[in-house]
Amino acid sequence: MTERVRLGDKQIKRLGFGAMRITGEGIWGPPDDHDNAIAVLRRAVELGVDFIDTADAYGPNVSEELIHEALFPYDNLVIGTKGGLTRGGPGMWMPDGSADHIRQAIDSSLKRLELEQIYLYQFHRPDPKVSFEKTLRTFFELQAEGKVKHVGISNASVEQLQLALGMGKIASVQNSYSVMNRDSEDVLRLCEEQGIVFIPYFPIGGNTGGLNEQTIDRIAGKYDASVRQIGLAWLLQHSLVIVPIPGTSSVEHLEENMKAADIELAAEDIAALDSIAA
Repeated sequence: MTERVRLGDKQIKRLGFGAMRITGEGIWGPPDDHDNAIAVLRRAVELGVDFIDTADAYGPNVSEELIHEALFPYDNLVIGTKGGLTRGGPGMWMPDGSADHIRQAIDSSLKRLELEQIYLYQFHRPDPKVSFEKTLRTFFELQAEGKVKHVGISNASVEQLQLALGMGKIASVQNSYSVMNRDSEDVLRLCEEQGIVFIPYFPIGGNTGGLNEQTIDRIAGKYDASVRQIGLAWLLQHSLVIVPIPGTSSVEHLEENMKAADIELAAEDIAALDSIAA
């Protein structure tokens, strides 16, 4: 397995950390155990993670604040964050792709993270009230102004990615994707063609029902691994542009997830996993 991939102008390891679940229940408010959240972030870096994904909507604000507290000044660490979602309460997510909101969002993220430039700034989700092109234009304007190094998009279709590529350089796409959910396979293939990093969220099942599938259970037993580890190992071997970002609020689960990079699935097992969502 290739261990690194180019994200923008830096090489990052192909297993990152998603910092959504270090917040409170419903991705709302502070975590129940603040010190544990800090420990999870620091342990991720100790285990070799050099890419952490977050968003201003996680908390809101809480995830970015914890990352700053735990990891600033981010030595040899790439921080990617997002803008374009607002919150109405636990589990409530509302898109806002207006230029005013995006500009306010990045200024707030820069302040919370104590950065002069966001290395990877991602458009969190298209807003049906604002044209995709209009919102993305704001992202490229922020890049031209020096507040953003590289632009990414999230929850995007092939058509939206093609439109974005016609406007400027796209460093990454972040969509829901896993061994159980291949809805974005066409987006992944376009990313491969264009040399764009593909960041799957819910990389081990997420809201698709988890990995409670007989085939995965059988393969997990063969490797003396968890279904979570098999799901991550499959992603890492499925495409060289994939960078999974499994998130957790548990040091134990974090350590388990990171061991997935050591699993080399046999060709017959990859074929069996491929067939699950065929």
